[in-house]
Amino acid sequence: MNTIALRLYPGQDLRKTLVNFCVDRQIDAACIVTCVGSLKDATIRFADNPDGTLLQGPFEIVSLVGTLSRHGCHLHISISDKDGQMLGGHLQQGSPIYTTAEIILGLVQGIAFKRKHDPKTGYKELSIEPKA
Repeated sequence: MNTIALRLYPGQDLRKTLVNFCVDRQIDAACIVTCVGSLKDATIRFADNPDGTLLQGPFEIVSLVGTLSRHGCHLHISISDKDGQMLGGHLQQGSPIYTTAEIILGLVQGIAFKRKHDPKTGYKELSIEPKA
């Protein structure tokens, strides 16, 4: 697995920037190896909730995990507030960087992560396919 290091800057949207990074570089399969930084605000979709919730920050990024590609992503984030209280869920757009985000992406060779509707779950789920 190859890796790419990147830093995001104040105001950049965490999710949108990561997806655009994959689109711009034609990345077919990647995972988050590590991420540290902070968010001004966070939009998170909590379990079994159809919509995201906007949370007023700032927040520390405690963890960011998931799969991503130019075909879509599935990212979970854990954040903590000024009192150390933690929340987590599906990272949504509307989560701007506060000071920085230092991210290492792992590039998975030979496959493509695609998102396809799964009639059992009702969601677009991961489809692991040979890279064309």
